[in-house]
Amino acid sequence: MYVEFYCLLSLGLLLSQNCEFSLPGCTDGGPLFSSKAPQVCGVRVQLEMQALWRQFDQLGTEMIVTKSGRRMFPTFQVKISGMDPSAEYVLLMDFIPVDDKRYRYTFHSSSWLVAGRADVAAPSRMHFHPDSPAPGSQWMKQTVSFDSLKLTNNLLDDNGHMILNSMHRYQPRFHVVYVDPTPNSHLNAYRNFCSFSFPETRFMAVTAYQNHRITQLKIASNPFAKVSVSPIQLLSLISSRILTWSSFFHRYQLLNDKIQNSEIKVRILIPPPY
Repeated sequence: MYVEFYCLLSLGLLLSQNCEFSLPGCTDGGPLFSSKAPQVCGVRVQLEMQALWRQFDQLGTEMIVTKSGRRMFPTFQVKISGMDPSAEYVLLMDFIPVDDKRYRYTFHSSSWLVAGRADVAAPSRMHFHPDSPAPGSQWMKQTVSFDSLKLTNNLLDDNGHMILNSMHRYQPRFHVVYVDPTPNSHLNAYRNFCSFSFPETRFMAVTAYQNHRITQLKIASNPFAKVSVSPIQLLSLISSRILTWSSFFHRYQLLNDKIQNSEIKVRILIPPPY
C-alpha cells in the first residue's frame, strides 16, 4: 500500500503543476475535474488569517530564510470542508517560483526591481503535515496548521526544510491527497489529489527584511517573532520612531542578521535616551 501511495503522490504532484487554483474548490477546474474521485472533488479550503495575509501582501510579503531554517509568519493555516469523513487523506505543501527572475530591493524608492534571471532552482521538496495520513473527520474538525514548516537557503539541508533561493518570489501551494486503498490506485493518481493556492500568500524570500513596513507589521502582529534587520535598517527604524526605546531594549538587544549571505550575530549596545 505504501509503495502504491508514493507512486500516487509523485504523479499527483507532477500533474498539480498544471492545476493551480486561485479559487478554494476542486470543482472549479473544468472538464479535468469531472473525472476526479468523489473523495476530493467536493473538497473546499479556506485560508485562515486571510485579512492579515492581505495586509502583508499589500506591502509585499517577505519571509526570512536562514541556514538553520525559519518558521513562516503568518503561519499557513486552513480550514477544510467537503472531505469524506471516513476516507484517509494526506496533506502537504510545496513552494513554486512565481517567475524566472531574481530581485533586489531599492531603499530610495522602497520597491523591488528585477535584478536578472533567477538562480538555479533549489531542490524541490514537499512538506507533509505531521498528522498525515488521517481521516477526513479529523482534518475537518479543527484548523490545519503548518506551524512546523521551516524555510532555509541551505542547499545541503538534511532536516527536511523547504529550500528556497533568497531574493526570489514564491507561491505556497497546498495539496490534498486521497489515500486510495484499491489495487493499482497509482494508475489513476490524477483522480485522487486536489491542489490549492492563494495569491495573497505569495512572498519574497530574504535573509533580512528589506521593507521596514514589513518589519513593523511583523512586530505588531507577532510580538514573539525574532526579527532580522540590517544595522542600517535598524538605525532607520529607530530614527523614524517606528520602534520605541522600551520595546527596542526589551526585544532587540541581540539580533540575528545576515550580511552578504553570511550569517553573523550582531550585538547592539545603545545608551538609553536622556
